Amino acid sequence: MMRWFRALLPREERFFELFDRHAQTVIQGAIALQGVLKGGEETPLYCQRVSQFENEADNVTREVLTAVRRTFITPFDRGDIKNLITSMDDAIDQMQQTAKAVILFEVRDFEPPMREIGGLVVECANLVGRALPLLQSIGPNVAMLTAITEELTKLEGRVDDLHDIGMKELFLKHRDGNAMDFIVGGEIYDHLEKVADRFDDVANEINSIVIEQV
Repeated sequence: MMRWFRALLPREERFFELFDRHAQTVIQGAIALQGVLKGGEETPLYCQRVSQFENEADNVTREVLTAVRRTFITPFDRGDIKNLITSMDDAIDQMQQTAKAVILFEVRDFEPPMREIGGLVVECANLVGRALPLLQSIGPNVAMLTAITEELTKLEGRVDDLHDIGMKELFLKHRDGNAMDFIVGGEIYDHLEKVADRFDDVANEINSIVIEQV
């Protein structure tokens, strides 16, 4: 009964504008992270860009959380809105953590699996960007939203595989050499894996909203 009543009330649609702004910022952050993982002399510049986009995403997140407190009727449950924007923000936070590790350890060369993960992160970000506008009209878009979240989960699984492959390759490469290089490489792999994990969290939040609204 309450769900039917809420459907009749006017809703604050500005949330979707904010979701889109955040998603576009995450996409730009993912592209910058991919640039980091290409390596070379421009690596610090790309790291700086990741941090810039992370700061912009934080600003949008604060706007969303403020709007949740001040808006009488929200598009869907306030807790779901908070969880969705927080999971999105966690994804770009992990991108920044990756960039910080790269700067800290002065890494300029990256293993092939790392670069492949960079491409998958961009795919994840683009999928989230496609999914969010569909939440404005969930009913007709259930199948598409489900397909997108399933693809996000598959990409997260692929990143897990690349993480394991990469760690094995690092071990074989450095077992008789520089242990520090193995430790640094492992640190970067762990951060990249966490980026994909956070995108999987976004997929779970989207699924939760869909289930509650349908």
